[in-house]
Amino acid sequence: MKRNFQKFKYQPWFRTCRRVCAQLIIPFVIFQFIRTLIIPTFLDILLLMVFVAIAVSLYFEIV
Repeated sequence: MKRNFQKFKYQPWFRTCRRVCAQLIIPFVIFQFIRTLIIPTFLDILLLMVFVAIAVSLYFEIV
């Protein structure tokens, strides 16, 4: 039996979208952190946690 070998796991448009997100997530995290320090609301803290989770998953290539 011959196995179908794929060099890339994802489609090109998905890889491009992922690279763009990886470049933009750090400025979003920094901006949200500064905003959370100035006016800490529940929504700001929740959004900061989501951004940090996305940044960590992109850094460690979990997704």
